[in-house]
Amino acid sequence: MKKISRLASAFMAGVLSLSCVALFSSCGNDASNSVGKVRYLNFKPEKAKEYEELAAIYEQQTGIKVFVDTAANNTYESTLAAKMATAEAPTLFQINGPRGYISWQDYCEDLSNTELYKHLSDKSLAITYNGKVYGIPYVVEGYGIIYNKAITDKYFALTNRAVSENSMEEINNFKKLSALAQDMQKHAAELGIKGAFASTSLKKGEDWRWQTHLENLPIYYEFKNNNVDLTSDATKKITFQYADNFRNIFDLYLNYSTIPSKNTGTKTVTDSMAEFALEECAFVQNGNWAWGQISGVAGNKVKSENVKYLPIYTGVDGEEAQGLCIGTENFYAINSTASEADKKATEDFIYWLYSSEAGKNYVTNRLGFIAPFDTFAENEKPTDPLAVEILNWMSKPGVTSVPWNFTLFPSQRFKDNFGAALLLYAQGSKSWNDIKTDVVNDWYKESQAISN
Repeated sequence: MKKISRLASAFMAGVLSLSCVALFSSCGNDASNSVGKVRYLNFKPEKAKEYEELAAIYEQQTGIKVFVDTAANNTYESTLAAKMATAEAPTLFQINGPRGYISWQDYCEDLSNTELYKHLSDKSLAITYNGKVYGIPYVVEGYGIIYNKAITDKYFALTNRAVSENSMEEINNFKKLSALAQDMQKHAAELGIKGAFASTSLKKGEDWRWQTHLENLPIYYEFKNNNVDLTSDATKKITFQYADNFRNIFDLYLNYSTIPSKNTGTKTVTDSMAEFALEECAFVQNGNWAWGQISGVAGNKVKSENVKYLPIYTGVDGEEAQGLCIGTENFYAINSTASEADKKATEDFIYWLYSSEAGKNYVTNRLGFIAPFDTFAENEKPTDPLAVEILNWMSKPGVTSVPWNFTLFPSQRFKDNFGAALLLYAQGSKSWNDIKTDVVNDWYKESQAISN
């Protein structure tokens, strides 16, 4: 970094001394008394305007310059590689999970002692290696089984129902969920629904809820229960140990649905969400981003107060303590090759973003993030009903969230092949044993292709 003049340095230090007292105690100058700058390579092109506005506000309040560069859609990694080789290398960038850290480990600063990390609500979400923190999640999302409480309440009011549970709060494992779904299907006419679950969208390109999101569950349990280091080569092989658990819930989706399983190849995610919105079903698997899809359906009947979440139960031992699938593909990393002043300025900027009134307002209301930090008061959190549910599940005592291990999936081709196989299975033309074999072989093949 070019040294600024003594006069400019003294002036900026004066500005900063006033701003830092008001904004955050961690702010300060480095040993050389130079003022750092922040250069952020933004991953989200749809949020470029908001980040540029934030940069202007931050400069106005602190005097610190924040440069925002935004990568175009699907070009982040190549843009980052190009930028790192220039004098305008980002001081703040994004890594995409453990694999992203491995790719960029030579540029990742240890963030263990940063203020932002200290306020991370669930520190297990951070990217760590050898006891150090190299990536801090800046937004979390979640997914599970969305249900309509109005319909489930109607079911529990039936005098001739088969299940003994009296509310959804008592449904805490696959056995109970399966019995509930099967009996709801039997009472479909009384409940005014076509099926317990929305249609399973297996049309090509519409199958990500199963080949990625649902597949996350068995992969999570396999890695967790075998103590696999997620930053090691051990993730390049799987045995699909929990394949039958995947099949448990997938069969439930297929067999107790609004449509016959043979028709799943024509269905899209939009179709599934419309069925839920029009109260043709009680359950649908999707993430917190789905509220807009539900509320935006013409003729939507689902009230926001009735939109609730249930974890995706598959029959794994101890799943009564399982929560929703919570995670992110978005982790802040600070460039370890930047100057000390720039690294300090960058640390201060991201803490300000998630601790100051102006920053938090942008995070919640303009960026639309569910922020995983304890710096947010109740009235500063999202009001979207599914986002509220995500936060509620994250704070439930004795419940462990399932992290997004699908960031470790070897390739898009692996996921596409799996999705195509699931369609054949749904249509009755591929056996489950063949699918298990294909998944194991495909995972290894694609992992090797990346390595080479």
